[in-house]
Amino acid sequence: MLAADIPGPAMQRARGTARIGTAIRDGQTELATLYQEGCAKIRLPRTHDRSLQAVLINTAGGLTGGDSISWSAEAAPDARLVLTTQACERIYRSLGPSANVTTRITVGPGAHVDWLPQETILFEESRLARSLEVDLAEGASLCAVEAVLLGRDAMGESAGRATLADNWRIRRNGRLIHAEATRISGDPEREREGLPLLRGAKAFATVLYAGANAEACAHRVRAVLPDESNIGVSLIGERLIVRALANSGLELRRRIVPIIAMLAAAGSVPRLWSL
Repeated sequence: MLAADIPGPAMQRARGTARIGTAIRDGQTELATLYQEGCAKIRLPRTHDRSLQAVLINTAGGLTGGDSISWSAEAAPDARLVLTTQACERIYRSLGPSANVTTRITVGPGAHVDWLPQETILFEESRLARSLEVDLAEGASLCAVEAVLLGRDAMGESAGRATLADNWRIRRNGRLIHAEATRISGDPEREREGLPLLRGAKAFATVLYAGANAEACAHRVRAVLPDESNIGVSLIGERLIVRALANSGLELRRRIVPIIAMLAAAGSVPRLWSL
């Protein structure tokens, strides 16, 4: 038997699934259902307003090739739900397949969800396939952010051979109102240095707000942006989309935190963002 015919060892992979559902009781958003399995955990810190905050935790400490996590959340009619993460998600070097992260959010009539995970850090030769699907009912609204750091600033990394496939699908009453796909193929000269794309930036983020008052939100966001901020704002119907570039993770966070606080229902980012 040739050495090439000998199967390699089966690698242990992280697997996780977690779901959360809400209900309204006496005007407060409260927990209705909670399911967690594997490395995916959800914790519920106390809040001082009518919202329910859920902290998503990957107990594996990071993701690599073949790992898989699935998150899902459902906000009851008129509920206020904040979803965030305990820390930045780290995507480590893969020997083959991509790490997979899927998120599905259902927002009931008149409800609002803030999808506010902390940044995702791509390490050198990492591979990540990620998707976000949101179903909005009539009168529901959403504030969502995804921020990506290309390597660790303190280590001088650029993660030039990292790959990312990120797909968003937002629907209103079953009708598609927003779709986008972000791709990084590991070609730093074409993607990372190109003027129409990242222009050498080491961090980038997308902030999306979907709701009936998107136009008013756009006016407020544009009013606070400095002239040279590497931030673009667009308004299409009920969708406000903000794109931000930065040379470091700290710089990116400083740029997007005021915008998130302006668009989130609580008027601030989760406390875990500042710990």
